[in-house]
Amino acid sequence: MHPPIPLSNLLARLALVFLVLVPPASARAEQVAEHASLRLRYGVALRDGQQADVGPGLTYEGLTPNDLAVVGMGWVGPWLGAWAGVQREAFDLKEGALRITGGSLLRASVGPRARLFLGPVRAEVGAGYGFAQLPLFGSSAEPVLARGVRHAAVVNGRVLVPLFLGLKLEARGELPVTLAARDASGAEAEATGFSAGGALLIPLKRASRWGGTLVLDFQHVRDTVTLADGTRSEQRLRRVGAALELTWNDFVPAAAPLPPVRVPAGTLSLQVVDAETGAALPGARVVVGDVERVADAQGRVDTELPPGEVAARVSAEGYAPEEARATVEDGGRAAVEVRARKLPPPTGALRVTVVNAQNGVPLPGVRVAVGSTEVRTDMMGQARVKDLAPGPVAVTVKSPGFRPAEEAAVVVAGQESALSVPLASERKSGPATLTGQVRSMRGGKPLAATLRIPLAKVRTRADAKGAFNVRVKGGTYRITISAPGHLSQTKSIKLRDGEQAIFNVDLFPRQKR
Repeated sequence: MHPPIPLSNLLARLALVFLVLVPPASARAEQVAEHASLRLRYGVALRDGQQADVGPGLTYEGLTPNDLAVVGMGWVGPWLGAWAGVQREAFDLKEGALRITGGSLLRASVGPRARLFLGPVRAEVGAGYGFAQLPLFGSSAEPVLARGVRHAAVVNGRVLVPLFLGLKLEARGELPVTLAARDASGAEAEATGFSAGGALLIPLKRASRWGGTLVLDFQHVRDTVTLADGTRSEQRLRRVGAALELTWNDFVPAAAPLPPVRVPAGTLSLQVVDAETGAALPGARVVVGDVERVADAQGRVDTELPPGEVAARVSAEGYAPEEARATVEDGGRAAVEVRARKLPPPTGALRVTVVNAQNGVPLPGVRVAVGSTEVRTDMMGQARVKDLAPGPVAVTVKSPGFRPAEEAAVVVAGQESALSVPLASERKSGPATLTGQVRSMRGGKPLAATLRIPLAKVRTRADAKGAFNVRVKGGTYRITISAPGHLSQTKSIKLRDGEQAIFNVDLFPRQKR
């Protein structure tokens, strides 16, 4: 036996297709006004199933008429309500034309319900209690219809999609969560199942308080019961039927169409021109209230406004913003010319900070020349120059006791650039200082050596610790160091004015003969 074709995917796709169709403008208003509905259904059921037990097992199928149902819903407000439904399922088990057994099964459910409107689409969700009688057979050899019972918490839902010509498409489903299940003798069992269906709703009659609808209905049901002894019964139903649905609505009288009302209005004609040349400025932006418009090729903007005084804000690239005021009269035309002035060329600023290069302390009162502009630094060592043309600019910094400094900075339009200049102190020239120590290579013993610098006419002697200190002018000198019992050394050294140099010498002892 092949499983039935699932309908949930098919119904979902159909719903998406019909959503693109334009519903009547009053569809949502009619749904909100619905106060209660009652659906009376008659149909036929195509049933197939099987029961697996200790015997050879049993399979069955057949078409059964007299499938009756009644479903009622009531709403206490736009969103909340309740539902109750009862359904009778006729059942016949035949072998050929011979009827073996039969009867009827009952389903019922009740609970609260909520509805939600998503544009023209109406969605309903319910939760409550469900009772169902399910088919069982005492023996597959001698089948007799018995009725198992399932008590369940049910969750169900329904979606109504309006179509054209007042038609509606319905998709619905129900899932029972078993609370208790028993066979015909009262023994415990297990039961599962679900149902899904859809319908096409065709309006028959509409009145101020009630309406009648023909419902072409389809439903797919699947139930499974497992007994304690391992017997398993499974059935599938596909129901097709027609129903008459009656709805009661809150009376909403149709509003009489109002005669058209003329709204007073006048016209504002505004033209934007250059203040110096009088040339039109196309593309200028004109804001009146919360509405912005763009001037045409003649720099003109025409707009319709209610009577009264209005203010228009005008802006154009490269021009200063302007504002114009005018009085608009009912049926009149107010003409305004706005003369926009060009903005001055963009400039930037430069902030120069002067500090002492040795310790980073700001230097006040320092002369700072930026291009042709000269300023002095304040107590924080800063000087600001404004209205500078964008681009590179030369900066010269001078202060007594410090070496002059020249720097380059880049000025950015509309911004203040920053430049930090450290100044180094001026040092006066003076003699160089040469210090050092003379030691013996044998054990590092200090030597009271003699130092001679012929070019500087210097002859001196190291002290008992071998230390010496000589001051000479800057230049390049040859120095000869000698000590008793050691070989003399001559070295060349270059000194700069004001420099302090360290010159350590190690002498080799003479070899004894």
